[in-house]
Amino acid sequence: MHRWTDASLTPEALRPCVVTLGNFDGVHRGHRAVLTALVEAGHRLDLPAVAITFHQHPVAVLRPDEAPALITPAAQRDELLADTGIDGLLVLEFTTAFAQQSPEEFVRTVIVDGLGAHCVVVGKDTRFGHRNSGDISTLRELGERLGFEVVALEDVGEGERFSSSAVRAFLARGDVAEAARVLGRPHRVVGAVVHGNHRGRELGFPTANLAEDALGLVPEEGVYAGWLTRVDQPEDATDRTMPCAISVGTNPTFATRDRRTVEAYVLDRDDLDLYGETVMVEFTAHIRPTLRFDSIDELTAAMTQDVARCRELLAKIVPG
Repeated sequence: MHRWTDASLTPEALRPCVVTLGNFDGVHRGHRAVLTALVEAGHRLDLPAVAITFHQHPVAVLRPDEAPALITPAAQRDELLADTGIDGLLVLEFTTAFAQQSPEEFVRTVIVDGLGAHCVVVGKDTRFGHRNSGDISTLRELGERLGFEVVALEDVGEGERFSSSAVRAFLARGDVAEAARVLGRPHRVVGAVVHGNHRGRELGFPTANLAEDALGLVPEEGVYAGWLTRVDQPEDATDRTMPCAISVGTNPTFATRDRRTVEAYVLDRDDLDLYGETVMVEFTAHIRPTLRFDSIDELTAAMTQDVARCRELLAKIVPG
């Protein structure tokens, strides 16, 4: 997938094309339905498929106090978009000046002049242009005048609208199973493994601690079952993807003020040295909320039960 940031510099190999646009945070099932239809339109017209998205979520620019936490920061989002089979991704800088464009100005400048679009594929609720004043009717009218086809898709779910805000709400309450249903995959956090307080190792459950700059929205504090993938290992490596118990929290049993962390214990493995590696942690099921225990023995007993529950759940699931 080719990625670029200026519509006027679109590679000749990618114009003319078929186009879609959106924020694509999470690249959930609704997004993927549109992207699948985009690729199909490309095959039908024998044209490359291009998605337009933005650097900086529009709300973060226009109403910073209301900006949503990103489910998938840019690097993750772009990787997930590449997996859909599109040929190009135009990432436009969203600024207050950009937001002032009328719907027609945006369509003429970017979609027609920049990309040479023959077909635009969108969800039926798409809005664009100054104050989101452009909608499907606007797009169809512009398509008739400017010479491109418009394909508008209905919602994917039966009576349900898949949305990024729904995913955020599920993760905020720790319901990773419902988040996965909307995403069409387990939610993931990706980051480097760093040294922590080594308490897990002292208790018999050595954990991979993710760095503070890990990518991906961290769910509500609690214990989860999931999978740890060593991103840099070959796809067929035996120890590439392994079942794990995941703790999200601040270690309330200990009298410290630790930052909120994501730690993953690979089930029944105390021989792994993951420091410095990049890993992907996927959240499959919520086990219990974060609790404060009165003794180390109580904590260790609870962790033993957590691991047993994770082992039971994950034995029934094929990762990926």
